Amino acid sequence: MPVEEKVETGPPIVLHVINHLIVGGLENGLVNLINHTPPERYRHGVICLTHYNDFRYRIRRADVPVIPLYKREGHDLGIYRRLWKVLRRLRPAIVHTRNLSGLEYLIPATLAGVPGRIHGEHGRDIYDLGGSNFKYNLLRKAMQPFVHRYIAVSSDLAQWLTETVGISRERVTQVYNGVDLNRFYPRNGYEPPLWPEGFAPLGTFVIGTVGRMQVVKGSLTLVQAFLHLLNTIPQARSRLRLVMVGDGPLRQEALQLLREASATSLAWLPGECADIPRIMRTLDLFVLPSIAEGISNTILEAMATGLPVVATRVGGNPELVEEAQTGTLVPSDSPAAMAEAIEAYLNDKAKLVRHGQSGRRRVQAQFAIEAMVNGYLSVYDSVLAGRSVA
Repeated sequence: MPVEEKVETGPPIVLHVINHLIVGGLENGLVNLINHTPPERYRHGVICLTHYNDFRYRIRRADVPVIPLYKREGHDLGIYRRLWKVLRRLRPAIVHTRNLSGLEYLIPATLAGVPGRIHGEHGRDIYDLGGSNFKYNLLRKAMQPFVHRYIAVSSDLAQWLTETVGISRERVTQVYNGVDLNRFYPRNGYEPPLWPEGFAPLGTFVIGTVGRMQVVKGSLTLVQAFLHLLNTIPQARSRLRLVMVGDGPLRQEALQLLREASATSLAWLPGECADIPRIMRTLDLFVLPSIAEGISNTILEAMATGLPVVATRVGGNPELVEEAQTGTLVPSDSPAAMAEAIEAYLNDKAKLVRHGQSGRRRVQAQFAIEAMVNGYLSVYDSVLAGRSVA
């Protein structure tokens, strides 16, 4: 059940407007921000344009309302009034929308008299991978008067906002996602894995990924790379295992590819799992096969766990993975190149360990969750004070 909405005196309220509160990178970053914000600085609330599921209970603070508006498919004019009524009741100091699906809802926020209005860009979807769609960018340009500040989660997205969309640089702040180093840490001794008994005997090399199984995440590219390795490496069926955690429309297609190759016993695709830190600690190598990406939480979580990373050279991935230092970058949609990068780690354990340790140090130095929270709170402070933050 959602927390009861009520207006209280106290720290300013930030209301986050998102499409839905379910498992996902954007949603994970939002939950981390809420859980790690000092309670004396800001209170939070979440407005889901559509719905939420049990992921909502990842929010640990008891004072956070989560309000679904149950937006209907297509044009739902009634949602503007429903949102306006919530805003007038809760009286937030800031409304923070995210991605294109939330941008237009800064209009009712303006009409409701919300003093601070922020829009975040977290990545692009399959319908506009390059961010060049004329209609969408026209909407972004038209919405500029309703936005006080923009936050981009990667330098790639910040550059796109200024150079393609035409937002002035002083209105765009770049804040990287952060990772909770108390939840994600390297393996230390034996920990019982979550996969079925006998799936990965001692000595096997476990390749893994975590994420929604949909086209933009490139899930089938990793399956194809794994099958390529099975066909080209001697004794691969006894040496290699694949773990793909997450659900989505491509999960059944991935399972079908594995069945056709008689490789279902060599892969574990459990759907969504709650204990991602434990899964990370049972992997040997993390792979992110995305076609497009903002800033990947799962790359940061893998690096925090001490795993080397093979990732596609898209979006913000090159800002996280240091080539030949913490991992390897490959072209998107190239199973052969991905397989070659994976095989290099399979054949060089020293490189595997070295890149994993370097990744952990990099996360500790640059991507701790405290840095992310401080970045967001600095923008919130400056918006309420009427200042500009670069």
